[in-house]
Amino acid sequence: MGRLMNVRWIAAALAVLVLAGVCVQLGRWQFHRLDERKARNDVTRANLAAPPASIDQIVGADGVVGDQHAWRTAVVTGRYDASKQIVLRYRNVNDRPGFEIVTPLVLPDGKAVLVDRGFLTRQGAELAPGHVPAVPSGEVTITGRLRRSERGGSTTGGTPDNGTARLINGPDFAKVLNLNLYDGYLTIDKQEPANDAAFGAFPGPEIDDGPHFFYGLQWFFFALLALGGLVYFSRQEVRGDKSEDDAAEPARPEVPAGAADRGLRADR
Repeated sequence: MGRLMNVRWIAAALAVLVLAGVCVQLGRWQFHRLDERKARNDVTRANLAAPPASIDQIVGADGVVGDQHAWRTAVVTGRYDASKQIVLRYRNVNDRPGFEIVTPLVLPDGKAVLVDRGFLTRQGAELAPGHVPAVPSGEVTITGRLRRSERGGSTTGGTPDNGTARLINGPDFAKVLNLNLYDGYLTIDKQEPANDAAFGAFPGPEIDDGPHFFYGLQWFFFALLALGGLVYFSRQEVRGDKSEDDAAEPARPEVPAGAADRGLRADR
């Protein structure tokens, strides 16, 4: 029985050590994510402060809006192609559900960029916006913020279907719209002629450290808690073994007082 308990204790101790190791790794991962977020925030601050420039000067010949370009102010001039407009469903801005309207802007060189024209709050339980403001006719100039294409893992939400999509993805849109699109999109800060007043504006980027620091501390605390529990129960196990050893020793018979003297008396 003692050997069986010993094997069980060793197995439990190993499980606790593995658990503590996993908690430590998760804590380190959270601090790694914190470092990544700080680096991304530095890039965002620099891009927000950078002067406006044409999109080709910012992005380059490959036409890919990367993390290093996020929130940079770009200026583009072209004509909207309203026939290839896409309604973005299941969108939320400031905890309000609604729709975003994405329209390709065709540039003079033949390339096109997706422009998120703004947010329309959902009215009741509608599945599509009741009214979508028309695009301006003729040439427009837009000053806006560059954003990288949205990706949803294994989902196909970036591929337009019947004029709607869930994600804004340049390459996926290009396949359906048959346009030479930039890989990324633009949100409007200013438009000439002016953007329709029905569109709601988008909030700026979140520039903070997020919860990663406290999550990391939490995982390290769990690791210490697991190790502390192992030490406590190990001491309890040792004490239990000592108690069993003491109980296993045979009890010595008690000798009545004076018995030795009676055995030595000559008259008995």
